[in-house]
Amino acid sequence: MTSERHAIASDLKPLGVWFGIDGLPRARAVDFVQSLERWGYSALWTPEAVGRDPFTLIAYLGARTEKLIFATGIANIYARDPMTMRASHKTLSELLPGRFILGLGASHEHLVSKLRGHTYEKPVPAMRRFLEAFEGALYMGPPADQDAPVVLAALRKYMLRLAGQATAGAHPYLVPPEHTRHAREVLGEGPLLCVEQKIIAQTDPDRARALARKVLKMYIRLPNYQNNLRDYGFDDGDFADGGSDRLVDALVAWGDLDAIRARIQAHLDAGADHVCIQPFDPTGGPAPDMELLEALAPRGA
Repeated sequence: MTSERHAIASDLKPLGVWFGIDGLPRARAVDFVQSLERWGYSALWTPEAVGRDPFTLIAYLGARTEKLIFATGIANIYARDPMTMRASHKTLSELLPGRFILGLGASHEHLVSKLRGHTYEKPVPAMRRFLEAFEGALYMGPPADQDAPVVLAALRKYMLRLAGQATAGAHPYLVPPEHTRHAREVLGEGPLLCVEQKIIAQTDPDRARALARKVLKMYIRLPNYQNNLRDYGFDDGDFADGGSDRLVDALVAWGDLDAIRARIQAHLDAGADHVCIQPFDPTGGPAPDMELLEALAPRGA
């Protein structure tokens, strides 16, 4: 692994998509990724929680597309030992050359201890140990022409620093552009900075914020996210009652296309290489907002 800019960066254009497609039936998932590819998005980031195995899903969807990059956002380091994670990384590096990014993360205590039954450790030391074991793990399958880049789910200074020193870069989630600026300062100019941004095509403030609070509910209660957001001036009052208007507006870009494009550009201006937009249905449904994705599509970019 290296913090130097990876060759895949040339194909990772400024705009990608982040969405958990576990709820989409197989045929709809295929249609979704083929639409993203047709519209010119360079990458799809997909999470790991309690649904489909992300590596199996990526292999299946990768075989049904031609150039879309698939990234884990993120694969949980407590879900596999370093040797198994290395095997998944090496396998998809070989099977999807230039089309895979391994995003790794330390997840959250309740997902690790309560759901998986593991002991949750301090994220930065745990990630450092995992990366060292991952790098040295035995793999005897066919080699790839080039290993896929590894990035880390990183929010605060020490994890960002580890991401820049030990991997190809960082994948911050649930952050305002002010965080992107800080992340770029910590990472320096070389490493990739791939930022997630939630978006809703809804111009009515009350409706937009009501949906945004529904989306944010499970996140803003978590210590990892709260601790990071406190660095940007948010406090207990902002996390209460579903989130203050100030917090909601900082984390979810809502409004017309110009307003959403302005938020994406704010991240790019702050130093992001790549913004992966997470498009929520403005009516509150579980599927991604395909109309919004098509409207924002970079096409042949």
